[in-house]
Amino acid sequence: MTRREKRGTGRRVQPREQASPVASPVWPGMTGGRYLPLDPSELERIHELALRLLADLGFSQITPSLESRAVAAGCYLDDDGRLHFPRALVEDVIARTRRKFSLHGIDPARDIEIGSRRVHMGTGGAAPFVMDFNSGRYRESTVADLFDITRLVDRLEHVHFCHRSVIARDTESVLDLDINTIYACLQGTTKPVAVSYTDSDSVRAAIPLLDRIAGGDGKFRERPFCTVVCCHVVPPMRFAEESCDAMEAAVEAGMPMLMISAGQAGATAPAALAGAVAQACAETLAGLVLCNIIDPECRAIFAAWPFVSDLRTGAMSGGSGEQSLLAAASAQMAGFYDLPSSMPAGMTDSKLPDAQAGWEKGYSVTLAAHAGASMIHESAGMLGSLMGASLESYVLDNEMLGAILRTVGGIEVSEDTLNYEVIRDVVLGEGHYLGHAQTLARMKTEYLYPEIADRRSLNEWEQGGGDLRDAARDRVRKILSEHYPSHIAADVDAWIRKNYNIVLPAERMRPGNGVW
Repeated sequence: MTRREKRGTGRRVQPREQASPVASPVWPGMTGGRYLPLDPSELERIHELALRLLADLGFSQITPSLESRAVAAGCYLDDDGRLHFPRALVEDVIARTRRKFSLHGIDPARDIEIGSRRVHMGTGGAAPFVMDFNSGRYRESTVADLFDITRLVDRLEHVHFCHRSVIARDTESVLDLDINTIYACLQGTTKPVAVSYTDSDSVRAAIPLLDRIAGGDGKFRERPFCTVVCCHVVPPMRFAEESCDAMEAAVEAGMPMLMISAGQAGATAPAALAGAVAQACAETLAGLVLCNIIDPECRAIFAAWPFVSDLRTGAMSGGSGEQSLLAAASAQMAGFYDLPSSMPAGMTDSKLPDAQAGWEKGYSVTLAAHAGASMIHESAGMLGSLMGASLESYVLDNEMLGAILRTVGGIEVSEDTLNYEVIRDVVLGEGHYLGHAQTLARMKTEYLYPEIADRRSLNEWEQGGGDLRDAARDRVRKILSEHYPSHIAADVDAWIRKNYNIVLPAERMRPGNGVW
């Protein structure tokens, strides 16, 4: 069978189980994987180097608990204390890892199924600053900012999951930070949520909260609606001890795990892009093996996230073309392993939602989506190489994501779309397709219409004025002045506030608070 025969001559009609009730040409979980920056032999070479790094070089600073588990499973520790992963063990874990599974939201209707190159867009980042909506100047981010971002995302149809975007810098301890992050996210949206835990103490402290929201002891494990974002390594090839402790506790609690390797090419990863991908794969696979040793049924997500440095300055270059290639190549490697994956894209270096932000976000998210990343983090809202977030950027980026998803969907080739009779009837009849039954039927299912992008004529624009940022700010005001969700029941909220130090005032979470 030829490659063309394998791929087909056009997009097959996709199942629409996850489509929204209103007919639309885009929906969560559209299948990507048509963009292939690496050929099959290159995939094999990267894989071989990753296996060699795991087996021959190994990792330093493994925690005592994970060392015991890993050695019992077939790893070994050398005289320098580096943990080595035999090739056979790694390949066995890859073969038996779960290929797809659901990431749940509090609302089951918002569950997403990841794996099989099904593409989902989401937020992400750990920005210490937010662009103040009124002054336009950057300031330290707070729990209230995180709640506002999350309830805004709750209403953005092309953002399918919510990974916390900003750091709540008004918290006093790491436990307060982790708990308040969970609380703000789960109050703000019923979409699948992802957070980070600083250490295992935070994981254990969070479990009663998650169980209470889920409906009782052990209920969260039955339907886990909060994913853990874990940077289990400090590149190059060194385990992050506190994060590994948190990972171990989280896997034992049944939490889905996003295993991230985030080396920076030219600094903590090779400057050669292929080498950066190989190291990231090795580091991510090490985490995947450990998760599966703890629990063979774990929900583990392959998140090889090699970043890029501007080698003239050493600064991160999240919006570069090289960054886009790295994300796409890493997504292709995840496809090579047939593993659910996460990739970062949309990490513009621009400090404003301007033209630079638009082109950097546009090509980076497009390549990651077309390479088949299961989850695309940082796809909306972020500015300044992940150092800042902007409310209007979430709205602007949501519209961009819809257009990108439309390109992922491709062109449907079917009896209806290649209909001789339709063309014959128009050619021999009215001479145009404007009122034809096919046009009316396909108006919504074939085309996606923007709400923010400006398609007015020049005359209409000159009379009406305004630009995209004005329109986005209007939508932010409307959503945040009206949408005050309370996805955590009142009695559960009272219990949480009694047992944890919740920084966000209850009155800030209701209309009439004087902010919006």
